[in-house]
Amino acid sequence: MTKDSMSSFRTIELSDAPFEFGGLRFMTIKSSGLKGRADLCLYLPPQAKESKNLPIYILLHGVYGSAWIWALKGGAHKTAQSLMDAGEIKPAIIAMPSDGMWGDGSAYFSHHGYAYDQWIVEDVPKALQENISQAGRDSKVCIGGLSMGGYGALRLGSLFPEKYQAISGHSSITKLEQMKLFVEEPLEEYTTFCKDGDVIDIMIRNKSKLPALRFDCGNTDLLIEANRELHQQLIEENISHQYEEFSGGHEWPYWQEHLAKSLKFFDQHCG
Repeated sequence: MTKDSMSSFRTIELSDAPFEFGGLRFMTIKSSGLKGRADLCLYLPPQAKESKNLPIYILLHGVYGSAWIWALKGGAHKTAQSLMDAGEIKPAIIAMPSDGMWGDGSAYFSHHGYAYDQWIVEDVPKALQENISQAGRDSKVCIGGLSMGGYGALRLGSLFPEKYQAISGHSSITKLEQMKLFVEEPLEEYTTFCKDGDVIDIMIRNKSKLPALRFDCGNTDLLIEANRELHQQLIEENISHQYEEFSGGHEWPYWQEHLAKSLKFFDQHCG
């Protein structure tokens, strides 16, 4: 579908209802920041078909993944619907974008001439507001993620605090240098382009205006010490946050189990 006069994007393709499944919808958008196409998976609660300006909960994936993985490996849409059915959270749109598909993971910031941060911060909400009837300019937005996606959520939520009501991270990378634990690309391919790779530095800089913040990590996760360090730094800086540890490692069963905590946290701050 080529751009019409009211669209912010040159092209948008949206899946057709007869072929969709499980309440999931898929969009492919040409992003000016990415200089090409990017994918977005959506979950729209069936009980809110006539609703307007629903909250938008953005979930960022980790390395190796893409737009489908939070839903089809993490069951995010099923978790969200179960919470809505139980009355534990109000209806909301779950938005699960790709990271822009650079290397093993883009880390959600601008590098190599591509604005992966613009894609998440600007393009994803705008695409929903312009193309999904349940979303609108008054939709409140929260951001969360796992591993590299947790890093993206913590970093972008702190860099652009005016955009978000709340931030949540699971098993999060907290410093850009930790990408070397997961990716094939040399660390210099990231650090050359980033002057503020530690999320604590951004949080301190914007401490007076940060959104509500929570994060958690499994006690056998390879990133547990990094998350504990971030927690302690936030205490020392008197930055309000919630931090929790649970049993588990850097793995999908952990994220499947604890995603509900992010969704409930978002709901608390989008009332």
